[in-house]
Amino acid sequence: MNLENLKSLFTDKGCQKIFIKKLSPNDNSKNQVYLGGGFEILNILPISKIETVVAGDWKRERFKAKINFSWIGDDCNLYPAPNSQLILYPKYPEVRFSGFLTRCEKAPSELMTQRLADRLLFISVSRDGTILGYVASPASIIAKEFNKTNTATELGVFKVIELLETTNSKLRLIQELKRIHSKDWIISKRLDTHRNILPCDASNCGGYTLEAELGIIPNGYSEPDYLGWEVKQFGVKNFKNINSSVITLMTPEPTNGIYASKGVSEFIHQYGYKDKSGKSGRGDRLNFGGIHKIGIRHATTNLKMELIGFDAEEGKIRNTDGRIALVDIKGNEAASWSFSAMLLHWNRKHNQACFVPSLSETNSEKKYKYGNNILLGIGTDFQFFLKAMSVGNIYYDPGIKMENVSTKPKIKRRSQFRMVSKNLPSLYKINERIDISNY
Repeated sequence: MNLENLKSLFTDKGCQKIFIKKLSPNDNSKNQVYLGGGFEILNILPISKIETVVAGDWKRERFKAKINFSWIGDDCNLYPAPNSQLILYPKYPEVRFSGFLTRCEKAPSELMTQRLADRLLFISVSRDGTILGYVASPASIIAKEFNKTNTATELGVFKVIELLETTNSKLRLIQELKRIHSKDWIISKRLDTHRNILPCDASNCGGYTLEAELGIIPNGYSEPDYLGWEVKQFGVKNFKNINSSVITLMTPEPTNGIYASKGVSEFIHQYGYKDKSGKSGRGDRLNFGGIHKIGIRHATTNLKMELIGFDAEEGKIRNTDGRIALVDIKGNEAASWSFSAMLLHWNRKHNQACFVPSLSETNSEKKYKYGNNILLGIGTDFQFFLKAMSVGNIYYDPGIKMENVSTKPKIKRRSQFRMVSKNLPSLYKINERIDISNY
C-alpha cells in the first residue's frame, strides 16, 4: 500500500482529514499512545461515553472516553478494536490512547507492542463516526512518501492532510452566508426531518431560519452543523454593534441534583416562583429563571452556582467527579451538570464555531435578515468554558416553567448557558471577525 492508496481508502469512507502522528518509543500498547496535552483531541475524535475514574492506587484521577475505533488492515478491510478508549488526565492535562489491540481480529500488534521510533499513526473519522486507524513502519513505502511531503499542516502533535473534496470548508461556509445575507429579509421558517419547509413562529426562529437556508435539519446530536462548523445565530439591534448581544452556547439538561433525582416538578415546586408578568402575573403558573453566576446567590431562587472540582487560578479540572452545581442555602444540590457530561458535548460540537448576527421584523409576518460581519472561533477546550464561568462571563439563564399547576401541570424545560458576544474570544484559540461581503 502506498500513500495515495491510503488517502483514497480514507476518502471512500467519507473522511474529511487525516491526522498523522510520528510515534515515539513510548507510544505502544503498554505505555499507551500520547495524543497531546489538553483535550484538543476531543475536537477531532467523536466519543460515545465518558466515565470518571477516581484516583485509587494509581493516584491519578482520570476520565475514560469510549470510542468506536477500527484498524485498517493491509488487505484494506476494517477490523474493529472494541476495547479502544481515550484516557484523559485533567491534572496535567493530557490524553492517551489505550485498549486498541485487545479483542481485535487483525490488530497491528507487531508494530504497536514494540518500542520503535518514527512509526506513523494515521487516524481519521468516517462518515458514520467510526474512527479509522492505520500504522506504518518507518521503513514502509507510506512512511517514506509521507516524510517527503510538505503540504501537511500541524495541529498539536499531529500533521494534518486535508482530503480534496472537503478542503476550504471555511470558504464554502462564508460563501453560503454571503448568499443568505444578500437575500435581505427572509420569511421565518424551519425544516422538518424530511427537509420539508415549515412556517416558524417561535422565539428562536432566527436560528431555525438560518439552519433552513443552510439545509441543516434540527437535531439533538452533539455534532457540528455545517461542514464541520457549529453555526449560531444571535439577535442584534443593528449590524454596527454586534459585541453586546447575548448568545446561548448550549442547553444541556442537569445530570444530577434534585432536578434529576426527584424530577423537574419537584425542582420547580421547591425553587420556582409565581409568574411575575403584568401586575399580578399569569395565574396557576410557576417559573424558574434569572441569571445565575458563580459565587452569587440569586435573590429570587435563593440558589448559588458553584464550580466544584475546578481550579480557577490554574484553569484546570482537579476532580473528575467535578460539576457545575446550583446549591441551596442548606447545601443541597438543586441541580448539577457533571464535567464528564458537559465535556462530551462541548469540545467536538464547538471546536469550529460561526456566530451570525440577525435582525428580526414582526410587523405583518416574522422575518429575519442576517448580517455581513460574522465571528469565527477555532480550537476550543472545555476548560476554557469553565474558566469563563469562574469569572462570570458564562452564566446559567434558564427558561423553565410549569403551567396549569393545580390541574394538569405542563412543564417546559430549557436550561441555558449563555454569554455576551464580546466575551466569545476567551473560548477559542483563534478568533476572526470577517466581513463576508468581501468574498
